[in-house]
Amino acid sequence: MKVSYNWLSEYLDLSESDPTDLAEQITLTGIEVDAVSQPALELKQVVVGHVLSADKMPDSDHLNLTTIAVGEDEPVQIVCGAPNIKTGQKVITALPGARLANGLKIKKSKLRGHESNGMICSLEELGFSDSVIPKHAEGGIYVLPADAEVGTDALPYLGLDDTFIELDITPNRADALSMQGVAYEAAAILSQQPKFKEVNLVEEDSFQSASHIKVAVESHSDTPVYKMRLIKDLTVTESPLWLQRKLMHAGIRPIDAVVDVTNYIMLEYGQPLHAFDYDQLDAKQILVRRAQAGEEIRTLDGTDRILTAEDLVVTDGIKPVALAGVMGGENTHVTAGTTTVALEAAVFESSLIRKTAQSLNLRSESSSRFEKGLNRAAVDKALDHAAALIASLGQGVVASGVAQIESEEPIDQMVETTVSKINRTLGTGLSTHELKSIFSRLGFMSEISSDQVKVTVPPRRWDITIEADLIEEVARIYGYNQLPATLPHSASVPGELTYAQRMTRHTRQFMESCGLSQAISYALTTPSKAAAFSNFEEEPITLDWPMSEEHKALRQSLISGLLDNVQYNTARQAKQVGLFEIGRVFSKGSGALPVETTHVAGVMTGTLTENSWQEEETAVDYFAVKGVVEEWLKSAGTTETLQFLPAKDIQEMHPGRTARIVWNDTQIGFIGQLHPSIANARDLNETVLFEIDMEPLMTSGQKTLKYEATPKYPGTSRDIALVVDEKVLHEEILAIIHSNSGKWLKQVKLFDLYQGENIGEGKKSLAYSLSYLNPDATLKEEEVTKDFEKIKRALVDQLDADIR
Repeated sequence: MKVSYNWLSEYLDLSESDPTDLAEQITLTGIEVDAVSQPALELKQVVVGHVLSADKMPDSDHLNLTTIAVGEDEPVQIVCGAPNIKTGQKVITALPGARLANGLKIKKSKLRGHESNGMICSLEELGFSDSVIPKHAEGGIYVLPADAEVGTDALPYLGLDDTFIELDITPNRADALSMQGVAYEAAAILSQQPKFKEVNLVEEDSFQSASHIKVAVESHSDTPVYKMRLIKDLTVTESPLWLQRKLMHAGIRPIDAVVDVTNYIMLEYGQPLHAFDYDQLDAKQILVRRAQAGEEIRTLDGTDRILTAEDLVVTDGIKPVALAGVMGGENTHVTAGTTTVALEAAVFESSLIRKTAQSLNLRSESSSRFEKGLNRAAVDKALDHAAALIASLGQGVVASGVAQIESEEPIDQMVETTVSKINRTLGTGLSTHELKSIFSRLGFMSEISSDQVKVTVPPRRWDITIEADLIEEVARIYGYNQLPATLPHSASVPGELTYAQRMTRHTRQFMESCGLSQAISYALTTPSKAAAFSNFEEEPITLDWPMSEEHKALRQSLISGLLDNVQYNTARQAKQVGLFEIGRVFSKGSGALPVETTHVAGVMTGTLTENSWQEEETAVDYFAVKGVVEEWLKSAGTTETLQFLPAKDIQEMHPGRTARIVWNDTQIGFIGQLHPSIANARDLNETVLFEIDMEPLMTSGQKTLKYEATPKYPGTSRDIALVVDEKVLHEEILAIIHSNSGKWLKQVKLFDLYQGENIGEGKKSLAYSLSYLNPDATLKEEEVTKDFEKIKRALVDQLDADIR
């Protein structure tokens, strides 16, 4: 935002202020100043000249020999190449010794034998960008008003005697994207109240806006406010010099009086406006709606644009006539022949304008303000001011009333805090009187009783909604440089890890001790990878505006990221790869925000041991990884109710070598071999993986494991071999043994598994070792035998086992 110091002085008394000092104070209150520029310091000896004669130079097809009165005793002769030079014009003249913006120094010279005592200047030579030069001055000189005084300094006529403060406005301070917003900010710094001129709007009672045009909106959430005024009997002319120079210094090219007024009002109030040629609106009605997919519009830049259903358009009831908040359509723009103008002021939903501007690569001063937010209390004032100014410049008549749709009226925001909270947060000792003064300087009404502070924030500061915002305003105006530098103080409290933190740390150390290396994967991935290996039935959460298609969805499992890392390592000839990760997975849940859950996952492939003189190479298999998982779960105190149940419905896993991990009758994860088709696609050998939800373990309130002393009395053991149907699970056998074991059984261990010709088809033989121990006495033979016989009978009765 480029702020004109002279324009700002229309609202404030800046007679005792210095532009550089004010810029420094603005920076100290939180709005960064990029630069302070004074063009007059670079331009010297530039005066108003009067063209007394302009004749074609002999032997030249483009040069003119001119006689210019510059306020001296005698006129001077200057050779000029501008195609638009004419007798009687008031022009910008650089005299010998003058210095221009591009560093050029003007000297007396001769061109083709003719003396030239200076230069007649274009706007470019005075430092204006090509993009802001009015069309009538493109490629030529700029003509000053006829009442410009000959021989006087020309810089004030172009506003070049001004000082410009360039502000870097952050999105949260979009209120400063207007001259009035900056005026309120400067007024708070200077302890003043800004004064704005009253708008004198004269309406024609016999000509009603609402009778000649109808307005409607498809969605009040997309367009909460839409208003339109009509101005008739206009003559579209060139803007006066004061208006042109304000626009040019703000970086906007003057077009004509109507368009220039809309841009001027946008700069003053921060409210974008758009002017339609009323006679080009076929249906004489306005409907704001979402575009139809594939619908087309030709915008003011002459480009045909294809729209999507996400774009918001203004239509004449049938066809689009403008991209709402971004750019108008070529079919209804104001021209020199326009006699009636339909003037629009609206509030559009910010995200829609941002998406349209981004998707069409069509950013504008208007769209940037809609994206960041508007002062809804200024919509009526801006519309009235613009209508009055357009009518004044074009000798038109303003219709009475407004055709409008307004579903939300601007309201003041009440924000509360306390004096003690403000002082405690800032480390200050501000009194009630000082706080009242600060809020008054900001233009806020405040009530402070005892410790309670109630502040009424006007709609122009829509960024202030909570207590922290209010405290920040106090800090800004009081002065960040005046806040005391103190260290925080608090009672010393011994630090202690929570159970969840201890669990996470233990898991990391345990997995590393088992030979797995920790990996950290990005939480965002492709939608297909995000959903793979997931236990959630819902679709993954996707971002509206992802960095790339590879980082579009939030993962529902850790496995895909680990497999990518394993694939990367094996492709580089790594034979032993074991990785684990502790991280968050994401689900939609029932609230507004995603639910984050901590999981641990691991992947192993390749070999456990390599060939050597001491041992043979051993490949990774299901049971090796299951051993890691079992030992980890055992260390977490979960073995008593832990089960591994066959699972064939996880499509990414081997249907015959996968198990669900169940604890306390709740599934907490799975373990198994990667499906061969996926392994082949990733060029992996047999790969075993697991993933476990750690949340139930972290929140279960498990107590620290207690280690018992070595028993004083000897134990004993019994071996049992049985033949059962091959569909009988090891887990079923264990459950029967434990439920019929008696009180002295301490451990059951499977030490042999056999399937072959000697035991029959569809059968398998399992051999178990049962360990018994009485920690308080020596076990008697008959006690162990009694319990062991009970187990054998239960196995025969329940599984039809053949005890061998």
